[in-house]
Amino acid sequence: MAEELQSLIEKINRDGVEKAAAEAERIVAAAKEQAAATVKAAKEQAEKSAASAKEEAALATERAKETLRQAARDAVISVQEAVQKLLERLLAADVEAALATPETAAAVAGDAVKQLSGTGEISAAPKLVEAIRAQLAAKPSFTVVLDDTLGSGFTVKQDGGRVEHDFTGKTVAAELAKRLRPDLAALMTEA
Repeated sequence: MAEELQSLIEKINRDGVEKAAAEAERIVAAAKEQAAATVKAAKEQAEKSAASAKEEAALATERAKETLRQAARDAVISVQEAVQKLLERLLAADVEAALATPETAAAVAGDAVKQLSGTGEISAAPKLVEAIRAQLAAKPSFTVVLDDTLGSGFTVKQDGGRVEHDFTGKTVAAELAKRLRPDLAALMTEA
């Protein structure tokens, strides 16, 4: 009996150990499975995060490039405008100076009135009146009057003041500047 009992105890121990070993293997296998799933999920999340980071970096780079392009364009436009204003100021000063001299203003007035017919009135800056009158002596249908408000140049009025031609320094310079702008813009874009 003692042998039978001993044999029964050994059998129970073996069965228990085998069961425990099987249970341990099942627990280890389940843990390995769960660990593999966790690692897989972590890898997938890491890949998604890396892809998202790359995409955000690419977008940030593109935004930075666009910002630089806009800044460069704004800088070119700013320089163009500054150069244009400088040239317009220089042009205006030269035109004002030229139309302030009696000889130049009289010559321009004479040429302008030769193209016109009928009667009219020329308003001129004080220092130009006599020179323009002398130039227009052959065209008595136009009268020359003094206009203290004009700094340089003159204006021509016809048909009782309904038609007016402005040859003041400011107006002539503005018209010349309009014609200069396209050429200036072309030069700036070439540079």
